[in-house]
Amino acid sequence: MGFAKVDHHRALRKGFPEVVFGQGKTPEQIAAIATEILTRSDKLLVTRATPDAFAVVKAALPNAVYHPQANVITLDRAPTSTRRRGVIVLSAGTSDIPVAEEAAITCELMGNEVERSYDVGVAGVHRLLDKVPQLQQARVLVVVAGMEGALPSVVAGLVRVPVIGVPTSVGYGASFGGITALLAMLNSCAPGTSVVNIDNGFGAGYLAALINLGRE
Repeated sequence: MGFAKVDHHRALRKGFPEVVFGQGKTPEQIAAIATEILTRSDKLLVTRATPDAFAVVKAALPNAVYHPQANVITLDRAPTSTRRRGVIVLSAGTSDIPVAEEAAITCELMGNEVERSYDVGVAGVHRLLDKVPQLQQARVLVVVAGMEGALPSVVAGLVRVPVIGVPTSVGYGASFGGITALLAMLNSCAPGTSVVNIDNGFGAGYLAALINLGRE
C-alpha cells in the first residue's frame, strides 16, 4: 500500500487477523489499512483510535463500531455464536477502566465471553473479597492496576488459574508513569502471575484469549 504492508496470513499463523495500532497513523491511513484487512478477513480491531479516525473509518466501513472508553474500533462480520466462558477482567480503580476495556473488547472479539469487575482495588479490599467465589470459577483473569500495582498479587494469591497483570500509567508522581506498578507486578511473590507492558490492555486480552482456548 506504499505506507503499509498488510499481513493477510496473520490469521493463518495466529488464528486472528492483524490488529491495527492506530496511534501515530493518520485517519486516512487507518481507514485504508482497515479496508484492506477486511478484503480477506471478517474481523477488524483498531487500537488507540481517536474519534476523528473513527469518522473516516465509518465512512469507508459503515458497520464499524467505536468503543470510546477503550479507544478501539471493531467490526465483526462473523460473530461467534457460542462464546468461550472463563475470562474475568478486573480493574483496581475507575481510572484503570479504559485499559481494562481494551483488554475485554479484544478478548470478546476473539470469541470469548468476558465478565467485568471494576473498582475493586486494595484500598477497599472488601470489594474484592466479595468477588472471590466468582474469581475462583474463572479460567484466566486479567487484572489491571495503576498506582502501586498491588491488585494482581492479591488476586493471584486467591485463585489457582493464570493471572495476567496489566500495569497502567495511572497514579501520582512516584508511580513514574506506570513503572512502579510494572515493577511491583514483575516482583510478585504470588505464583501464576504474568505481566504485560504498561497500558497494554490489548496484549493482555489477546493472551487471555489464547489461554482460555488452550484450557478447553
